[in-house]
Amino acid sequence: MSASQQEMEAVVQHALESAARAGASQTDVLLVEGDDREVRVRGDEIEFVKQAQERGLGIRALVDGKEGRQTSIVSTSDLAPDAVARMAEEAVALARATAADPTAGLPDAGFATDLPDLGLFDPADQNVALDARIEDAKRAEAAARDFDPRIDNSEGSQASSGHARVVYGNSQGFLGSYASASHGLFAEPLAREGDSMQRDYWMTSARRLADLEDAAAVGRKAAERAIRRLGGKRVETCEVPVIFDGMTAPSLIGQLASCASGYSVYRESTFLGDKLGESIAASAVTIIDDGRLPGGLGSKPFDGEGQPTRRNVLVDNGVLKTWLLDTYSGRKLDLPSTGSAARGTGSAPRVGTTNLWLEPGEQTLDEMIGELDRGLVVTELIGMGFNPTTGDYSRGAAGLWVEKGEVVHPVEEITIAGNFGDMLQSIDRIGSELVWRGRTAAPPLRIASMTLAGE
Repeated sequence: MSASQQEMEAVVQHALESAARAGASQTDVLLVEGDDREVRVRGDEIEFVKQAQERGLGIRALVDGKEGRQTSIVSTSDLAPDAVARMAEEAVALARATAADPTAGLPDAGFATDLPDLGLFDPADQNVALDARIEDAKRAEAAARDFDPRIDNSEGSQASSGHARVVYGNSQGFLGSYASASHGLFAEPLAREGDSMQRDYWMTSARRLADLEDAAAVGRKAAERAIRRLGGKRVETCEVPVIFDGMTAPSLIGQLASCASGYSVYRESTFLGDKLGESIAASAVTIIDDGRLPGGLGSKPFDGEGQPTRRNVLVDNGVLKTWLLDTYSGRKLDLPSTGSAARGTGSAPRVGTTNLWLEPGEQTLDEMIGELDRGLVVTELIGMGFNPTTGDYSRGAAGLWVEKGEVVHPVEEITIAGNFGDMLQSIDRIGSELVWRGRTAAPPLRIASMTLAGE
């Protein structure tokens, strides 16, 4: 059963008081309650329907030691008062058994005092019927299969809706809560022609159901992408300009943000470690992380430590302007938190992004392709081939080969490689089409030269 906000806040306060009585010097508590609905349709069949209500309580207890604070984290789904008190006592006992850390501890001050309405859910979507989401998945699936006779199968079309309420409190006096929702639709058809079989996908995500792309349009776009991959072949090894489309470019922005995490910096595991304030990318590159973007899929009024979220300009016209920090990594670097703490009920705070994006340029993807004499458009990246310490970058890829401004054939079974720092400096085109499908977004972008390993 869903608990009211007041009931959830009372559970958090009880956990804080119980930890204090057991001897904790500092405590914070996170309570999350979620209601998730998910369906998948494949062909004419409904493959699965899921409806789940979940809740979790996480208690982080800190005990003062001679050389710093000792810390433990426990979590439970049992919110009965006796169970919560027992978990708080166990958290304190576990903390006393851990090593002390002079950097550990809650933020000293600066907690969020304003909790703005960020448009994180529409009350009209609260009780969305499973039948309605099944119908959305069916429409996407049917549109994909009707798009072309060569679409003869699929991995299915999936629709999801989730609502959550978050309450966070700590022994420093902060108590805050917010509600949020997320809705999605995903289609993944299979195309076949002769001996060639290919798959591709399309998806849409939003805080409000009304903001999702039309279900039939999602299916058709997924089918179009699958069809254009038929007959893919390798190309000769060469160095050419490479365009990352709007589905693959966000991965580059996410990798840059991970290299700017305070944890990577103090652990000296990022190639950006000594480059704060320096030019690390082309002058057209501006990258922003904003936790208070209205309706953003990563928006929230406060972070995992109760600090206010904010707009952080990570890269400004090519210059690295800030690290992304929570309290712990900030103390390691003698810097304040940037409101970038993320936390689960069973984990300690860590650095995370909220709504991260690359500022768009002026050209469409078609215009970028049209001016390309010879090169590759990447539509899928495969595998994990990035070393954040050195910047070495090598990924399997598939895409489209371009000559004299025209797509001439699909490409598969190739590898693209370069140094990530050089790639950032070599971005010479940024597209205009910025579409949010998750918490990280980027328009298409072009890197002037990369090594393409093929035949």
